[in-house]
Amino acid sequence: MLEKAASTLPGNARPPVHSDRGCHCRWPGWLGLMERFGLTRSMSAKGCSPDNAAAEGFFGGMKTEAVHPEKWEEHTRNEVLALVDECIRWHDRERIKQSLGWMSPVQYRQSQGMAA
Repeated sequence: MLEKAASTLPGNARPPVHSDRGCHCRWPGWLGLMERFGLTRSMSAKGCSPDNAAAEGFFGGMKTEAVHPEKWEEHTRNEVLALVDECIRWHDRERIKQSLGWMSPVQYRQSQGMAA
């Protein structure tokens, strides 16, 4: 997923990648992709989730809204990946925010000329 996303970046764009301190963010394969694409990791300090409130809020909401935490083990890997994909698409394209003038993040970026 990271490789696919990074390959769509225009020119020299290298945005930070916000994440929590989960094991996937310390996995050598993930770290190798971050280095390969020149991406910067943005993580909260250990035990201090407010350091990365945007990522913590997104992942926390996804975990509780998409599937109750105690139910994750009942799903296959592909089912979980599909749920994550669905959640990200909903968050970016359909979820409106007051701070963005009641637009979704994609609508807001388009209104600012920041996305096609």
